[in-house]
Amino acid sequence: MKTFSRQSPPTTRVGASLDLFHGELIGIRRDIHRHPELSYKEHRTTDVIVARLEQAGLAPQRLEGTGAFVDVGSGPLRLALRADIDALPIIEETGLDYESASTGITHACGHDIHTTVMLGVALVLADLDAEEALPGTVRIIFQPAEELMPGGALDVIAQGVLVGVPRILALHCDPRIDVGSVGTRIGAITSASDTIRVELTGRGGHTSRPHLTEDLVFALASIAVNVPAVLSRRIDVRSAVSVVWGQIHAGSAPNAIPAHGFMSGTLRCLEGEAWQSAGEMLDRAVREVAAPFGVDVKLEHIRGVPPVVNQEAETGLLEAAARAELGSHAVVLTPQSMGGEDFAWMTQEVPGAMMRLGTRTPGGETFDLHRGDYAPDERAIGCGVRVMAAAALQVLRGEDA
Repeated sequence: MKTFSRQSPPTTRVGASLDLFHGELIGIRRDIHRHPELSYKEHRTTDVIVARLEQAGLAPQRLEGTGAFVDVGSGPLRLALRADIDALPIIEETGLDYESASTGITHACGHDIHTTVMLGVALVLADLDAEEALPGTVRIIFQPAEELMPGGALDVIAQGVLVGVPRILALHCDPRIDVGSVGTRIGAITSASDTIRVELTGRGGHTSRPHLTEDLVFALASIAVNVPAVLSRRIDVRSAVSVVWGQIHAGSAPNAIPAHGFMSGTLRCLEGEAWQSAGEMLDRAVREVAAPFGVDVKLEHIRGVPPVVNQEAETGLLEAAARAELGSHAVVLTPQSMGGEDFAWMTQEVPGAMMRLGTRTPGGETFDLHRGDYAPDERAIGCGVRVMAAAALQVLRGEDA
């Protein structure tokens, strides 16, 4: 794997333009990081994006509620690039000077990096367009609410932002890949993902007389253990169906069986077809496992997103741009993630691909996404701008044919 600290990216026209904005982009990223906003509440973030685009002489358009998009260049629309802009309800634990000023909210998934990269791409392309008119138009989308299933991508699509778009690209931070490298793969790069919530009610009572109650703590435990086991025996294991519980709440005393309990978790699946059947099977399994306990079951199954499926042509485009801008060894094969990503809805509308942007400092700590201490190496911003801008220029100039 290419080690960013030992080899600098080659000098290119994109890189030369990026030099004009690099320091400013770091400042913008830190500002966005310090002021994170949850899904559909990204008002300040949208204002920051729109103001900087207008300062560059561009004409961004706001989406309904939050988010925006901007067209750079002139002539036919050739390509769209997408960034997500929302943060997570997680307490930050990085100790950075620009740590989140919003208690309990932070950019623990790298969306502040995504936003800054695409803002940088817009500035670089606008700068190059001013030197020599670009032979076509690139649409850059700043999408809200990726973290809230089934995702803000559906709102962007509903507002017609993808009408006329022939292909689309995106990126996502990856703390397992060194900065200076990107991860790609052809085919599914993420997985299908749903949210499940189960609420049980029944007669509570003394733990010395469970036979006089509907022991919903036992019922919750049975659902937690047995529902994943049922699915593992009723669905092809090659589909990699995964049910994992993140919350179980019941009771307030060790000698009292409660009358109410709650659990929630996620269903994930590598394959879109298996995802459909697994969802229906899970709902039945929850009710069947709970039935012998006599509890009342309230089940909420929130369908999430299908897998992001990378097309071969668009994946090749990203790989060629990464090698040209970051070096011949900059591209690594990335495994399919069990995480969900609403960019999948966009790739169901038009051909596209998502790449993994390396954010790990070479030799440094490997973080994970959705952790309060996730601290990506900011050099990833320049790498992301260079790859995405170069990919856009390849499309505009017909060099990817």
